[in-house]
Amino acid sequence: MTVLVPTAATTPPRVAVRPVGFGRLLRAEWIKLRSLRSTWWVLGAGVLLGAAFAGMQSWSVSAVAAEHPDPDRLGSVYATAGVTTALLAFSTVGVLSIAGEYGTGQIRSTLVAAPTRVPALAAKLLVTVAAVLVASVVLVGVGWAAAAPSLAAGGMPVDLTDPDDLRIMAGVPLFLATASALAFAVGALVRSSAAGIAVVLGLLLVVENGLGMIPWDPLRDAVQYLPTSAGARLVTNDAFGSVITSVNSDLPPWTGYGVMLAWAVGALALAAVLLHRRDA
Repeated sequence: MTVLVPTAATTPPRVAVRPVGFGRLLRAEWIKLRSLRSTWWVLGAGVLLGAAFAGMQSWSVSAVAAEHPDPDRLGSVYATAGVTTALLAFSTVGVLSIAGEYGTGQIRSTLVAAPTRVPALAAKLLVTVAAVLVASVVLVGVGWAAAAPSLAAGGMPVDLTDPDDLRIMAGVPLFLATASALAFAVGALVRSSAAGIAVVLGLLLVVENGLGMIPWDPLRDAVQYLPTSAGARLVTNDAFGSVITSVNSDLPPWTGYGVMLAWAVGALALAAVLLHRRDA
């Protein structure tokens, strides 16, 4: 007779799982960004179209120089005239970099690698903003090069020893990078590429400009504290006005940028809290 002897259940050996550090998260996000052709197409389009717009705008400087009382202050405005075009493209990159993962479901894999979630969000944000910052610096350089011959011929060269010119030329990358961070936060909040792009572009350009045209002083005073209107002060020459918004603002340039930065930080903080609480 055969006797069945129960065998003791074997416990599979435990495998030590090393937590994913922030450096590895950054490398992973860089690989994702580098592998997405759409990101590079949008960044490239923003740079090329923005620079082309700056070059075309500079063709009219001879007429401006003849009519403006202080034309030598306007060179940096024309050299960076493509900032609005770049704002559309780079804000789109900000939304797509996070909302696109929700659309494909890849966000679940990302959050499995970083269970606390917020470091993954921070890594993705840093990589996105860094890419936009580099693209913005290229935009300023190419736009300046495209506009330089016309500006020099019109007596309106960019002078980086002038505080206003230096602020505007250096401020464009800061403005665009902050706008992309705000767009990133919106994408993380709405979790939809289409909705995120509609919200960002609608709020940053359409709504703010529309509210600024309503002839009611209390409303106009309030609109200058909205993100684009406030941040545009950093790249605005008061002798010319803003090429980004029609809203008139009395905020000093760096104060305006500080207001925009506060909007971005607040939106990102809200996105981090909701990411931690909501299901992916």
